[in-house]
Amino acid sequence: MARRPARRKDVATLEQLCAAKEVVVSTGSGGVGKTTTAAALAATAATHLGIKVLVLTVDPARRLANALGMEQFGNVETPVPADAFTEAGVSPQGELWAAMLDTKQSWDDLIHQHAPDDQTRDAILANPLYQNITGKFVQSHDYVAMERLYEIHTSGTYDLIVVDTPPTRNALDFLDAPERMADFFSSRLLRWLIAPYRSRVVGLASKPFYSVADRILGTQFLEDIAEFFILFQSMYDGFVQRAEAVTGLLGSPSTTFLVVSTLEVAPAREADFFLRLLNERRYHVGALVLNKTLPSYLLDAKATEAAKVLANDGGEVAADVRTAFASKGAELPEESHLTHVLTEVGRSFLDYQVVARREAEQRNELSEVPALTRSVPYFAEDIHSLGGLIRLGETIWR
Repeated sequence: MARRPARRKDVATLEQLCAAKEVVVSTGSGGVGKTTTAAALAATAATHLGIKVLVLTVDPARRLANALGMEQFGNVETPVPADAFTEAGVSPQGELWAAMLDTKQSWDDLIHQHAPDDQTRDAILANPLYQNITGKFVQSHDYVAMERLYEIHTSGTYDLIVVDTPPTRNALDFLDAPERMADFFSSRLLRWLIAPYRSRVVGLASKPFYSVADRILGTQFLEDIAEFFILFQSMYDGFVQRAEAVTGLLGSPSTTFLVVSTLEVAPAREADFFLRLLNERRYHVGALVLNKTLPSYLLDAKATEAAKVLANDGGEVAADVRTAFASKGAELPEESHLTHVLTEVGRSFLDYQVVARREAEQRNELSEVPALTRSVPYFAEDIHSLGGLIRLGETIWR
């Protein structure tokens, strides 16, 4: 196995990370709290750093609005209202904004920006296949998400952008989308599709293919596709240049990645896979956040000794407990019942400790790449408000 490059210990806290970077890309598998963690980090940064923060979700699941206590928001950045912070009991030093990618609107904006002239722009937007194709082909959602991130970043409107990506495997599409889009525009398949309609001449070798395609799909359908991609190719240079710029942003010193996971088997495996991949690509991995971890006191040596006493000598401890109960005037439980309770408490602690030790080993293994690692314990309630987000953020902030 190839040796991993040494990780860069350039930050000690998430507070320092957010102060030093302009883009934080939150990644992880589904169901590990990635969206909530991204929103919590953005809310906490806005609260403490005195900066203008945007949390941008490109995850098709519409969970971020609920996490921020907002009814809805879309492609246009929307400020989180001040009264939401007031209800949470905090006075932010900065501003928090939120946006969720609208694929269709973002594609329309992209066409307006890259089309070489008004005629080409109008022809693309009027093409009958435009809406269907831009929604379904070649990771268009992922590509336009990268475009949107780049557009917002270059505007200079925000001091910090926290990007909530799709689940890990789809996040690979998110990272690779610019290059794949550029490759598609120069692909052999695309040349085959548009060649006869560009030249109006079909070679002998190509006739069988187009004859079959005409019978199955219809000539008009093929012509619509060809027209669409011929128009799109007029924007090839702009797409390629922008793809290179987007890729450059991801690898720049201003961008870092935040990997979110739990220590369950499948999510931890996904996290390890993505950490390795980011490291191989030389992206800056600023932090690993592990959600729903067991408390550290389970590994405390003195607590362990106390648990062993309860598990092995519950009957002897029960007498002391009964004395303590009596001194407080409390009703005394039967000694056998009390012994059973104390013994079960001790055994349960030791059972949980086995899992906690395993988690500690997993944490150590996963912590090789990121600059810092933070653990988040189980929360008694689901987080569905700005106050909850800030409480979560505070547990990982410093």
